[in-house]
Amino acid sequence: MTFNASSYVDPEFGSVDRRIFWSPEIYELELERIFARSWLFVAHESQLEKPGSFLTTYMGQDPVIVSRDAQGINVFLNSCPHRGNRVCFADSGESRQFTCNYHGWAFGLDGALKRMPKMGIYKATPGFRMEDWGLKRARVASYKGLVFANFDEAAPSLDEWLGDFRWYLDAVLDAEDGGTEFLPGGATRSVLNCNWKFPADNFVGDIYHALWTHLGGAEPTLGPHGGVKVENERSWHVSVNGHGWEFNDSFYGNAATMGDREVLRYMRSRQEAITKRLGEFRANMWGSVASSTIFPNFSFLPGYFTFRTFQPKGPTRTEIHAWTLVPRNMPDEIKDRFRRGSMRTFSPGGILEMDDGENWEHSTAVNAGWVTRHQRLCYAMNPQDEMAETGLAGNVRAGQLSDFNQREFYRQWMKMMDASSWQDIELAPVAGPAAEAVE
Repeated sequence: MTFNASSYVDPEFGSVDRRIFWSPEIYELELERIFARSWLFVAHESQLEKPGSFLTTYMGQDPVIVSRDAQGINVFLNSCPHRGNRVCFADSGESRQFTCNYHGWAFGLDGALKRMPKMGIYKATPGFRMEDWGLKRARVASYKGLVFANFDEAAPSLDEWLGDFRWYLDAVLDAEDGGTEFLPGGATRSVLNCNWKFPADNFVGDIYHALWTHLGGAEPTLGPHGGVKVENERSWHVSVNGHGWEFNDSFYGNAATMGDREVLRYMRSRQEAITKRLGEFRANMWGSVASSTIFPNFSFLPGYFTFRTFQPKGPTRTEIHAWTLVPRNMPDEIKDRFRRGSMRTFSPGGILEMDDGENWEHSTAVNAGWVTRHQRLCYAMNPQDEMAETGLAGNVRAGQLSDFNQREFYRQWMKMMDASSWQDIELAPVAGPAAEAVE
């Protein structure tokens, strides 16, 4: 199809064509130009600690197996190259190999084809080579426990893709000795009838909705304003290559809305040590009123420490996989309190997640109207946002009530949709460690 993404997105003024949330043709192009060449989150290393451990997930709509062998973590398509059948049907487990149900082709933990019934016939076939018919492998790289994969050999490295956003990620991933882990038990999974971009857009920079959407659930349980105070003083939007983090400096603002005093008491007990490790600015990001998306579909909420992927299942359908991330050395009792806090707030039955899901579904469904889908959506809040004089790396704007990060998210979407290869996609230069000038 002939497609010009820049005619659908105006990141300067702030408007987006609704057809990008509905069109099957645009969705098909997203699978090719966004999901088949971005670094996508596939696992946390704590889920794959033993050789033989594996899990299954998706990269775009492509099913993949993530497994650990003696050499490290591998990611490959969960589709047999013989007749295409899914090779592994389990969500996770331990195995020595993966064997296709259809004809018994068997693959190692690295995805290589090891054997099949009547193997002698194939070996006698001129030109047939076992090494040509393994499960298609993706590139794999990790950042402080988070494992990403990419099917595009021409893509830049994960470090270049994340760029200076790594410095901000350390506020959550490197706050304590021992690193982090996902709480065991796998992911919660739920399906919404919405386009994948609406939840990614919500997490990349939309604290604005919390002042209205969540009051119905939060005020009766958490008190006036739902326990959330949002001011534009001492708050920021940060964007790097479409990855965005909006936040204030409240240290445990998000965590406070879980309503668990033991959690807050524990966080206060760690504040001095975390400040010494990260500096005051990033320490205050640890549990603050904040949300973040790593482009295109990996999001998290500091404080709740809920991490999730928005897996596309069609232009109007999204599957959410969610986990709770905690410092590995956190006491077990506090880990369990975070588990229950996530259940009460941001799980399929949580009092806050249901509010969001309803909005995302309606925002998608109303675009079925032909006239409706041709009216653009407004992303114009603070189009001339004040550049924050912080000395921080990345694209930084003052104030939390802003559409800046969403505009940068759609700018990255536009750049990738219009580019035929990575040669035409420019990433932000890496500035290195950021200054602590804001302190």
